[in-house]
Amino acid sequence: MNAFDRPLIEAMSHYTVHSQSVAHIVDAISKMYLFKGTLLVALLWWIWFRHYRATSRDEIAIRRRDRELVVIAIVSGFVAFLAGRLLAHYLPFRLRPVYEPALQGLYPVTKVDQLLPRTWSAFPSDHAMLWCAISMGIFLASRWLGIYAFIHTAVLIGLPRIYLGLHYPSDVIVGGLLGVLLAGIMSVRPIRATAAKPVLAMARRWPGPFFALAFLLSFELATQFDEFRVIAHFFSEHYFETS
Repeated sequence: MNAFDRPLIEAMSHYTVHSQSVAHIVDAISKMYLFKGTLLVALLWWIWFRHYRATSRDEIAIRRRDRELVVIAIVSGFVAFLAGRLLAHYLPFRLRPVYEPALQGLYPVTKVDQLLPRTWSAFPSDHAMLWCAISMGIFLASRWLGIYAFIHTAVLIGLPRIYLGLHYPSDVIVGGLLGVLLAGIMSVRPIRATAAKPVLAMARRWPGPFFALAFLLSFELATQFDEFRVIAHFFSEHYFETS
C-alpha cells in the first residue's frame, strides 16, 4: 500500500468497517447488475433513440453523431476492459488488498466474489476502465447524462470495490483515467465516423439482426461478461492446480 492509498483506506475503514449494516449494503450493491452497469447501458439506448423522429438535416446530423458516440462508447468499453486485463497481466503483480494479511482488519467481513482469484492483479481496475469509458461516451453525447454516468460509476461501482478490498484507490483512479482517455481518443471525429460507419449501415439494412445482436451485447456488457469470467476462472484454477 503506497502513501497515496494508505490515508484513504484508513479513513474509510475508520468510519465504516465496523458497521455490519453498511458492509451488507455495500456488498449487495457491488453484486447487483442494476447498480453496476445496467443503468448506464440503458442510457446508451436512450441516446440511440432520443432523436428517432428526426426530420430536418440538422436533427438527422445530430442523431447520426449520437449513434456514432454510442457505438464508440461500447467499442471503447470493450477495448478498455481487455486493456485492463492485459495491463494487470503484464505490469508488476499487485495483490488485492482484501487478500493482504497486513490489511485484514481494515475491511469488513463479506463473501468476496469467488470469480476473483488471488492470481488476478488489482492494478488497474478493469471495472473502472470499462465504465469510465462508457461514461465518457455518454458525456460526449449528453452533458447531464454524462455527469450522472460518472457519478454513478464513482459511487456505485468504484467506491464499493475499494470499500470491500477488491482494489486500492489508485487502482480505480488510474483505471478510470485510462478509460476516459481511451474513449476520448476514439471519439475524435475521423476515428469515430470510420469505426461507426459499418455498424450504422447494418442498423439501416438489417434492423432485425442488428437489434438482436445489440440486445445480446448489452446484456453481456451490463453483466460485466460474467460467463467469460467463469470460463477464465476455470482455466486459471486448472492451470495453477496442475502447474
